[in-house]
Amino acid sequence: MARMDVEFSGQDVTLRGWFYAAEGVVSRAPVVVMVHGLSAVKEMYLDEYAEIFSQAGLNVLAYDHRNFGASDGTPRQDIDSIAQARDLRHAITYATGRDDVDPDRVGIWGTSHGGGLVLSVAAVDHRVRAVVAQVPFISGSGQLTRLVRPDFRPMMHSVLEGERRNLYNGGEPTLMPAVDADPLGSALMASGEAWEFFTKTAQDRAPSWRNEVTVRSLERIGEFEPGDGIHRISPSPLLMIVAEQDISAYAELAFEAYERAREPKELVVLPCGHFDVYTGAAFDASSKAACEHFVRALA
Repeated sequence: MARMDVEFSGQDVTLRGWFYAAEGVVSRAPVVVMVHGLSAVKEMYLDEYAEIFSQAGLNVLAYDHRNFGASDGTPRQDIDSIAQARDLRHAITYATGRDDVDPDRVGIWGTSHGGGLVLSVAAVDHRVRAVVAQVPFISGSGQLTRLVRPDFRPMMHSVLEGERRNLYNGGEPTLMPAVDADPLGSALMASGEAWEFFTKTAQDRAPSWRNEVTVRSLERIGEFEPGDGIHRISPSPLLMIVAEQDISAYAELAFEAYERAREPKELVVLPCGHFDVYTGAAFDASSKAACEHFVRALA
């Protein structure tokens, strides 16, 4: 497996990741650019998908978001959905400038919040010829409405307004946990399944992951509405992979967005939860569907 460390410019930061060369290909090959979800780093199973894509004759670029993992950027652990979407476009520019990449055959793959990023980018960047959105984040407002109890919302708004005032006055960004096992905990993702996935995966394979995000990340995520432009992805073929038991990026929001998408489109529904797609039978099914989609669309 030919994997190399790479870095490229995000204009104001240096982004770092891995490039997998397409196996068995001597001429320019298609490329798939991959992005992960909230607070995650590339070691959290992106390599497993990338290896399968590479074996199918696809170049692959997977990288860490700005402010996370191996990539530069400050403040650390700060999520800015719009900046991440722009960085995905920088990643496409880097990848299509390589001698081993066919610039006319570009696919993008994103999971969780990254699934929202690929939807938003594919709607406006016509270099993209194929899209896979796995357990995708569809709507910031839809997420918060479902995640935050009505009686907790005034407190949440007070915290966000206080952080805005803190930053306006020159204070350092306040940090909060990314995950908490307690569903009522003050974390970006407060659920037992999120806690188990991130903490176990960090221990087993991703030591650079940190259980921290900035408080303002929550506000920015709530402003992100990638599902609004899903109808503009056509004519690029879209595959959505949805976990029917998803309570982290709610399946009902994904189904509603899929109905708004135009052809060509395909929906794969897996009988599992949000984080199950990265391992076991659900990984086999999701990776196979994504790989076949890219090979069909980019070959």
